[in-house]
Amino acid sequence: MLKAVIFDMDGVIIDSEPMHNKAYHDMFEEVGITVSSELYESFTGQSTINICKRLCDHFNLQQSPESLVALKRKHYKHFFYSNSDLGLIDGVFELIQDYYNNGLTLVLASSAAMTSINQIFDRFELNPYFKAKFSGGDLKQSKPHPEIFIKAAEATGFRREECIVIEDSTNGVHAAHAAGIYCVGYDSFHSKNQDYSKANLVINDFKDISYKNITSVFK
Repeated sequence: MLKAVIFDMDGVIIDSEPMHNKAYHDMFEEVGITVSSELYESFTGQSTINICKRLCDHFNLQQSPESLVALKRKHYKHFFYSNSDLGLIDGVFELIQDYYNNGLTLVLASSAAMTSINQIFDRFELNPYFKAKFSGGDLKQSKPHPEIFIKAAEATGFRREECIVIEDSTNGVHAAHAAGIYCVGYDSFHSKNQDYSKANLVINDFKDISYKNITSVFK
C-alpha cells in the first residue's frame, strides 16, 4: 500500500533548468572552458559539487571544485531573484495538495543545494506539505548513487516498498531503481535526452499519477 511520495525538485516541482543552464554556462565562460552538450546533459540530477569535481578532473582545472560551486551559485542567485516569471511546473502543486490531503507523507530528495531548496520552498510556500527535505550537496554520494533516496525513504517512517519516487533525470531514475523504490519517470519537455528505461512508470502529465490513479497501479 502506498504511504509516501519522494519528490525530486528541479524538473519535477520547478522548471529551474533555464536558470541552472545560464548559471553554469556563465561559470564555464568565467573559468575558460567549453562544455559539450553531451557532457552537460550527463550532469542532470547530480549535485553541484560533484559536477564541479567532474569539471576539474575533465579539464584539469587549477581552481578548486568549491570555487566553481561558489561562482555557479553567484550567477544562479542573481537569476533567481531577478526572474519574476519563475513558476511551478504545471499541475505539480495540485498533485502535492492531492497527495497531502489524502494522507500521504511527502519528502523532497533533490541534488540542489539546501539554500536553493529553501529558496524555492519559501517562495512557493511548500514547507507545510513536506515532512523532510534532503539535499544531495549534504551527502557523500550523488545520484545515480541511491544514498539520497535511501535516507528519504527512512525519513518517511515507512518501508521502501510503501514509497514511490518522482524523477525526471536518468541519474535520478537510476538512483531510485538502485534503492529498490518504485519510480515514476516524469518525461516532459523540461528534461532533454533522459533515459527512463529503469522507471516503473513513465508519464508526461501529473494528472496520470493523481492519488486515485497512482494507488490503482502501484503494487
